Amino acid sequence: MPRPEPPVDEASPKYVHLADQLAARLRAGEWSIGKLPTVRDIADTYDVSSFTASRALQLLRDRGLVVTRDRSGSYAAERGADPVVRWAVVMRVSPGPWQSASEAVVRVGFERVAGQGAFALRPLAVPPTAGAAEVDRAVAAVAKGGTTGVFFLPSRVSEGDCRQDEWFLAGCRKRGLPVVLLDRNLRGERRGLECDLVASDHADGGRRCTEHLLALGRKRIACVVASPTSTHTDRLAGYLSALENAGPGRPPLVLRVPERLEAREAYPWAADELVRAGADGAICYQDYVAVGVILELFRRGLNVPRDVAVVGCDDLPIGQSFALGVSSYTYPSEEIVRTALRVMENRIAYPGDPFAKVLLPGRLVVRDSSVVG
Repeated sequence: MPRPEPPVDEASPKYVHLADQLAARLRAGEWSIGKLPTVRDIADTYDVSSFTASRALQLLRDRGLVVTRDRSGSYAAERGADPVVRWAVVMRVSPGPWQSASEAVVRVGFERVAGQGAFALRPLAVPPTAGAAEVDRAVAAVAKGGTTGVFFLPSRVSEGDCRQDEWFLAGCRKRGLPVVLLDRNLRGERRGLECDLVASDHADGGRRCTEHLLALGRKRIACVVASPTSTHTDRLAGYLSALENAGPGRPPLVLRVPERLEAREAYPWAADELVRAGADGAICYQDYVAVGVILELFRRGLNVPRDVAVVGCDDLPIGQSFALGVSSYTYPSEEIVRTALRVMENRIAYPGDPFAKVLLPGRLVVRDSSVVG
């Protein structure tokens, strides 16, 4: 039976209350250094959802009270063990219908290396109008509790968001917090590195996707990009390199989605541009874009992949569960996290070293959206 619940602070989320109850049982030595109940067991015992139970366990990991072992479960941390190194993982994922899926791409890698420290995953929760002082207070909240370093996924959405990211990095520097960027540099064409960066090799992804479509006999391949960030420019570079290596007669077709468009407006815009240009292949900058474009092509009477072969990026769950499986270049989430940890350790040990950019290759997964069955 669960212990009596402490008074509930209605301002805190339900998973925080649950974490406090579980923490009390841990401190009382109820599970000693043994295995904790499963997420499902906790959810059933406390009459909460599995999502709430999972979030509560993650919070206990962040506090250093629980450790997770791959494919084994959660265990009470040993008392008297070395202090757990605490890392902050701060995400600025583009808002939209697939925001949670994009966050999951980053989150999954850290969940798989949970034994290498306590990772507090959170968004940079400041409004678009927030100024430098408010962003600095957000940095102070991130640093609270003995954070050793920050892994940061910057925004790609707007110049205003980019200024906030610059203020965030300035706040980290002021507090002596080392930062490793995840997957993309700060927004801007040909922007120099201001921190270490560990990313998927998007240039390799653009090249492999293009070569795949060329091998299928596609003659008019488009590359759909959006904001001026390193992920998009690197992918575009790989696309252009593959076309050039294929020889003459294959002019590039670059479709840059106007930034004023919301996601649901961007998909029909891209489909219209593909039809107008007579494209028979398309490389989209993420799987949810690929799915949106595919649906819009269907609405225009075109067949995918017979008329237009479509490839996405990141291999998100939506592309795997869509009725027409989406070919995609995978995101090496666990490898990125493990490498980012090594880069962070080097930055702490040698703070004066030049900033490093480390690119890790994914692989092309071929599904129905590009190959005629």
